Amino acid sequence: MHDHHHVQGLDNDQVAADWPAISDAELAWLRGHYPALEGACEVLWHSPRPFSAAALVECGAQRFFLKRHHASVRTAALLGEEHRFIAHLAAAGLPVVQVLHTHDGASALERDNWTYELHAQGDGHDLYRDTPSWTPPHDPAHAHAAGVMLARLHLAASDYHAPQRSTHLLVARDDLIRACDPLALLRSELPTRPALADYLSRQPWEHDLQRAVLPWHAALGEHLQDEPVLWGHNDWHVSNLLWHGHGPDATVATVFDFGLASPASALFDLATAIERNAVAWLDDAGGGPVAHADIALALLAGYRQVRPLSAAQVHLLADLLPLVHFDFALSEVEYFQGITGSPANADVAYHTFLLGHADWFSSDAGWALLDTLHAAA
Repeated sequence: MHDHHHVQGLDNDQVAADWPAISDAELAWLRGHYPALEGACEVLWHSPRPFSAAALVECGAQRFFLKRHHASVRTAALLGEEHRFIAHLAAAGLPVVQVLHTHDGASALERDNWTYELHAQGDGHDLYRDTPSWTPPHDPAHAHAAGVMLARLHLAASDYHAPQRSTHLLVARDDLIRACDPLALLRSELPTRPALADYLSRQPWEHDLQRAVLPWHAALGEHLQDEPVLWGHNDWHVSNLLWHGHGPDATVATVFDFGLASPASALFDLATAIERNAVAWLDDAGGGPVAHADIALALLAGYRQVRPLSAAQVHLLADLLPLVHFDFALSEVEYFQGITGSPANADVAYHTFLLGHADWFSSDAGWALLDTLHAAA
């Protein structure tokens, strides 16, 4: 499954890709199925994102974004859950990436053990293309613009109703956070999530979660259960947006990468955005992750400019922040254990991500960020 293609690793390093780069032979096959792929086609750039293979493709005068998933992670039906949400947002006037269809009208194609999706090149430029995921934006003004667009997305999503995603793999859900007893819910899920069960069987996981995660859950009380269910992007980082302009006046032109989308809540999506953009998790300079309170406040201010939040909601947002990664971190453990067969990466997802992020919020820097958000209420 490996070739010479490299992607971003979990330690902000370059590692061999789990999935082979998209080939000319695949592109030739896809040309027979997508009316958009006319003329001679070539791959211009391979994405360094690790969980799938993706490439910028040029056919004639047009460019497209092609993404290929392993069928164990995304089937055409699973991608359809994302594509229907994108279509709803587009119909509501939100600037989202356009999903292209085959001659048969399908939004995704399956072949052998792979699933393909094709997107039109979005409007705007990829300002953060060479920036590793989960690093803070260059300018608080970009965070403010991202907050504005996230609020617009939530307004557009307010009348979208679809069932919960039919997978846990690499989807950001809030099932465990919303549950009265997260441990009981997780225990009940393990028979249907064998790879996760296999990994956790070798960890004192109930003790670990009671120590690192559940104290934060107790602080939520029942408040989150009162928050309306809302479909969100759930991976809101400046690198998943295309932009007009470069400096502090840059604005969001297109929203893309809905792979983690699910019905959670507006506050969950906003808390995820703060976690992704306002904490430099991968660049700790030896002293632990660095919080950027100005980025968090700019995101929040941009959001509230379009979709007001009550003081109680902002307090709840802060209380949610140390937990917002809970479901997704477990899905990463499950992916690395069961799909790529990498126990070392599963360890990083469990110890560094799941437990480590929750622990960081108990540090002075973590408390300072939470206090800043509470003060902004």
